[in-house]
Amino acid sequence: MGLLSKLFRRGPKPQIAESERITGPMAVSRNYYIVASVELGNTTTKCILTATDLKEGVTYLVHKEVRMTRDVRPPRSGEEVFGKTVWGVELTRNSVAEMVADTLKSAVRNANIRVEDVHFVVRSTGVTAGFASPEEVGEMIKALADGCLKAGVPPNRMTAAMSKEQIPEPFREYSLIDKVYFDGAVTGVKPPAGKEVVANEMEGELVMAGIKVGAKSTKVDFRNPCVAIDYGTTLAGRITNDELPYADTIGNLCGLAGAIMDAIARGCGEIDEETGCALDLPSDVEPDVGEKARELAEEAHEYIDIREVPSNRERFGTVPVNPRAAKKAGLKLLGCDVGENGSDLPRLTEIGREAYEEGGYELLFGVLDWTATLIAKRLIETALDLDLIDENTAIGITGRAGTTGKKPELICRMIAEDFGDYWDPEKDLVFVDDGLARGAATMARCMNCLGTPENPLGGNRGGGCILGLRIKHQQ
Repeated sequence: MGLLSKLFRRGPKPQIAESERITGPMAVSRNYYIVASVELGNTTTKCILTATDLKEGVTYLVHKEVRMTRDVRPPRSGEEVFGKTVWGVELTRNSVAEMVADTLKSAVRNANIRVEDVHFVVRSTGVTAGFASPEEVGEMIKALADGCLKAGVPPNRMTAAMSKEQIPEPFREYSLIDKVYFDGAVTGVKPPAGKEVVANEMEGELVMAGIKVGAKSTKVDFRNPCVAIDYGTTLAGRITNDELPYADTIGNLCGLAGAIMDAIARGCGEIDEETGCALDLPSDVEPDVGEKARELAEEAHEYIDIREVPSNRERFGTVPVNPRAAKKAGLKLLGCDVGENGSDLPRLTEIGREAYEEGGYELLFGVLDWTATLIAKRLIETALDLDLIDENTAIGITGRAGTTGKKPELICRMIAEDFGDYWDPEKDLVFVDDGLARGAATMARCMNCLGTPENPLGGNRGGGCILGLRIKHQQ
C-alpha cells in the first residue's frame, strides 16, 4: 500500500484530450464542416456530429446520440441474419438500417440542425465478432449505408469527391484536391496491401486518425511512428513506422477489450447476466484502486491471453483474422483473448462477484481500472518484444474501457514506472475520448483533401507538413 500511496501523491499528469463543444446552429452559421460519424458497435450504436473550423483545423463536438445495440429489433420472418454482436444479438440488414436511421435522425434533430446541414457521413462498425470472415463486414457497411439513405443522406455525401466542383462551395478554398488526390492514405498512413487481415481494420484506421486529431489539444505530438489502442468492446488499433511520405501499418490489434470489463461487471449481479455491460453500472463511483483491486486484476489476467496471433488461427478474441494475409502484407497481429475466443469470460465474472461482495462497486471499479491498465502494459511489452515500437513511438489510448475511471492515471504511472527508459508519459502518451468519431471527421477531410498544412496530421513526430512529398510521390 505504501508504493501505491507514493504513486498517487506525485507523478506524471495524464494528457487527456477533451472535446470542445459548439451548438449545431452556431456550427452552421460559421460554415464549419459538419460530419456525422455513424457506428454500430457490439455495445452501443452512436451518431456523433462534429464540426471542423477548416481555417484553424480545430474540430468541435456538436452532439452525441447513443443507443444500446442490444435494443436493435429482432429479426422478422424472411430476414436473413448476416451477423451478431459479441453477446449474441442477431442482426439483419433491415434491422441495422432502421436502427441507424433512427439514431442519425434523432442526433440531427437534437442538435437543432437539418440532415441537409451535414456535409459528410462516415460509417463504421465494431461488430466483427459474429462474422465468419473479414470480408463479411462489407455486408454490415451496406446496411449502415441503407440506414443513412433512409435518414435522408444523399449518396454523394458518403463518397470521396473527384473534383473541387463536388465539394460544397464554402469549403473549396480549403481543398487541396487540385494538388493531390485521395489515394487511400489517412493522416499520413497507408492501409495494408492485399487481403484484409483483420475484420476491424477500418475501426483501427479511424481511431488512429481520431487520436491524432485529439492529441492536438495536448502536449503530445501524436504522429508517426505511433500505436493506437482502442478499448471498445473489441480491441482495435494499429501500429505505424516512420516512412515518408506515408507510414506503413506494421501492426494491427484485435480481440477483446471492453468485453472483458463487461464480464467482470456482471459479477455484481445488478445487471443483465447476458447483455449487461459496464456502462450499466452507476457512473458516480469512486474506484478503490488499492492492493486488493490489483490482486484481483492480476488473478483475472491469469485467464487473459495477450500475444502475437498464431498463424493457424481464424479467430482471436472472437474476431475473424487472417494471419497469412498479415504475413504477406508485412505486418503482425497482436491479440487479446480470454481463454480461447472468450471461453473463460465466465471466470472473470466470478472474480467480479468476489470484488463486489468484498468491497461493493468501489472495489469492482478498481478491479476494472487495474485490469485495463495491465492489458495496456502487456500489449506494450508484446509490441516491444516484436520490435514494433521503440522510444520514438507515441502511444494513444481511446475507447470506453481505456479512458474512464482512474485508468488514465494508472496507465500513466505504469508507463513512468515500468517503461520510463523509453517514454515520458507527459510527452509520449495521450488519452482521447471518442477517437472513432474524431477519426470519422478526419477521414471525411482526407477523402476530400481538406488539409491544414500549417497544422499537419500526417508526417512524423517533430517534422513538418508532407504535402510537397505527397505531390512528388503521386507524380
